[in-house]
Amino acid sequence: MPRAKKTNKRKSKARKPATKKSGARASRERQGPIVVYFWPTPNGLKITVMLEECGLPYIVKPVNIGKGAQFESQFLEISPNNRIPAIVDPNGPGGSAISVFESGAILQYLGRKTGKFYPADERKRVRVDEWLHWQMGGLGPMAGQAHHFRLYAPEKIPYAINRYTIECRRLYGIMNQRLAKREFLCDALSIADFACLGWARRWERQGQDISEFPHLKRWLDTLQARPATARGLAVTAEEYGKVDISTDKDAWKLLFTQGART
Repeated sequence: MPRAKKTNKRKSKARKPATKKSGARASRERQGPIVVYFWPTPNGLKITVMLEECGLPYIVKPVNIGKGAQFESQFLEISPNNRIPAIVDPNGPGGSAISVFESGAILQYLGRKTGKFYPADERKRVRVDEWLHWQMGGLGPMAGQAHHFRLYAPEKIPYAINRYTIECRRLYGIMNQRLAKREFLCDALSIADFACLGWARRWERQGQDISEFPHLKRWLDTLQARPATARGLAVTAEEYGKVDISTDKDAWKLLFTQGART
């Protein structure tokens, strides 16, 4: 696990300044960087990886989900589902600020904004959308349930543990087959890869044996060796790791027993 950083600000790799700033560029600099409401979970790390890979400047605002920060009114205005990540882009469409919640929607937004890792060609974009939604509806939820029943459930339920461990294995097999014939999930590196990375790199927590999936392992190694991706994965928060969800009853209740807000 990367060590907590002394500052919550992260800057993308510096670029050589142009000899003369355009009006649009000067306006972006005045409006400031993207603000990322973040906690270092698989979903949160999708966004920092994308921002680093795109070279976009950003500021991290930690949302300590173990202390209930996700239920604060200011955050709920941005993310009504009380889940991280969310972003505020001060230079949104038309030059005015926009907030975006849900990690898949954020990745798509940043892809459209930058023209990177989200192809403009409709046939290629459909493929990326397929694998992005495969992660959002399959790999993420199933791996999350595996984490819960293997690590956080107050009682060990063999059926639940086996159910989600086996389902993760099935999903890993699909990825492995897909990657047997291509370097990345959709041939070129895309937001679909960034979406899957945070979950797949936690294969041990899901009870998987990565040696069963050599093409998936190669893909993981390739992505994590990219300098920008490594920087994105290294983003953390000062308070992260100070709460053990499996033993802290207050944190456990915050994360797993919230009912409807009326």
